[in-house]
Amino acid sequence: MLRKTLKVTIIVLLVGFVGLQFVRPNFTNPPVVEAETLAASAPVPPNVDRILRRSCYDCHSNETTYPWYSKISPFNWFLADHIDHGRQEVNMSVWNTYPTQKKIRKLDEICEQVEKAEMPLPSYLWIHWDAALSNEDRQAICEWAKGESQRLSQ
Repeated sequence: MLRKTLKVTIIVLLVGFVGLQFVRPNFTNPPVVEAETLAASAPVPPNVDRILRRSCYDCHSNETTYPWYSKISPFNWFLADHIDHGRQEVNMSVWNTYPTQKKIRKLDEICEQVEKAEMPLPSYLWIHWDAALSNEDRQAICEWAKGESQRLSQ
């Protein structure tokens, strides 16, 4: 009896997993309008730009590179949620559409998040280990963010 229940459970789970593969989130990046990007409105040193692109842009821009596991449900729903939430928090692809006060607030939050090692998310770093920020990376981001915040405040 236990064996039969186990078999039925495994079959139901397998059929459910296969069925989930037909229901996928949309992984189409919105278009990038160059005049709306961070680079169009803020001087970003090349080293900071490289760090941001390596460690932040997958979730905080419209330039997401979708990994192999984005094709497997239910992981793709988890990924889609992270990207949607990340873009809502701050999106480097539409940075120039933000009012000045919002930019200043987001720059402060960026520095705070990286100083506290809250970003990139630990779950992102499980697979994207190259996105981990070194102390030098954190310092470079914060120095740039604080300088840009001061520039905008003038």
